[in-house]
Amino acid sequence: MHHDSPRLSRNNFDLLRLLLAVNVVVVHVAILSGFQELSPDIGFLSGGVAVKAFFVVSGFLIFMSCERSTSLASYFSKRVRRLYPAYFTVVMLCAVLLVAVSSKAVGDYFSWAWLKYVGSNLIFLNFLQPTLPGVFDGNTAPEVNGALWTLKIEVMFYLLVPLLVALCRKFSYRPVLLIIYCASVAYAHLMSMAAEQTGSGLYVQLARQLPGQFCYFAAGAFLYCCRDLFERQVGYFMAAAIAILLAGRIYPLPLLEPFALAVVVVFFGLFLYVGNFGKYGDFSYGVYIIHVPVIQLLVNARWLQDSPWQFFAVVALITGTGAIALWHLVEKRFLLRASHYITSTN
Repeated sequence: MHHDSPRLSRNNFDLLRLLLAVNVVVVHVAILSGFQELSPDIGFLSGGVAVKAFFVVSGFLIFMSCERSTSLASYFSKRVRRLYPAYFTVVMLCAVLLVAVSSKAVGDYFSWAWLKYVGSNLIFLNFLQPTLPGVFDGNTAPEVNGALWTLKIEVMFYLLVPLLVALCRKFSYRPVLLIIYCASVAYAHLMSMAAEQTGSGLYVQLARQLPGQFCYFAAGAFLYCCRDLFERQVGYFMAAAIAILLAGRIYPLPLLEPFALAVVVVFFGLFLYVGNFGKYGDFSYGVYIIHVPVIQLLVNARWLQDSPWQFFAVVALITGTGAIALWHLVEKRFLLRASHYITSTN
């Protein structure tokens, strides 16, 4: 599968990302609303697995984007255009409009805490100030948009990809990505062991950060680099991956499971093509960064407290409408003409 392979331009990654975003929405609705009826019973559909799958897709596509870019400026321009306009819009809309549901007076709302929220969130440091004054204090979790924690990891990965590409060109991708993959798995395992032994939540949080998640990016990048082999031997790759994931439900295989997940994700991204979903736009990012404030607002308003499925339907309707509007009013306007989302509609 070379650079001009049809699979790299005719694929299911847009649809796959949307399905993963919807998976995250379902999980967050169950957690934040308290409706256990909406909680997925299948382990493979957990929010954690969906986020890891997002990282795999990013590893594959962003590595490809960097390798194909004519310059570092071109690469970073594409990343900023794709990520930041929608992110900025959602952060600022929440910061300004949620004064309407704050328990604080207007003067107390627009305070130092508000400025800290805006400043830290606009530079992807959501953890420094995840709440707004008097907003969602009575909810299960007071964070305005807890889903944003993954975006700082994405941004750090974007910053490191040019270095990864350079190292892979100099030393070959196999040793570089294999070392990074193993180091990431080892880090996550050590943090998990420390969390078990100490009972401290700090180590759980540290395991979730970039070093512990890098194995998923690296696995996605590795499958991009060995795409010829992957296409030729895809049956063997999938059989091994499914066996590892099934065995991992009985006996954990932390060294192999991230790569096995990556194989399954990339398989569905590249094979079984279902059509040009990109011609409609890419709504997955909007769904991901909008859905938590929508859920929080509905929980805060005490709407549909006895109707879990109606609650979910309203969340889906508002989030979907918001994501479509965000795409057409903000995201699409900042993309380059060469973007496949623009060319797909022509």
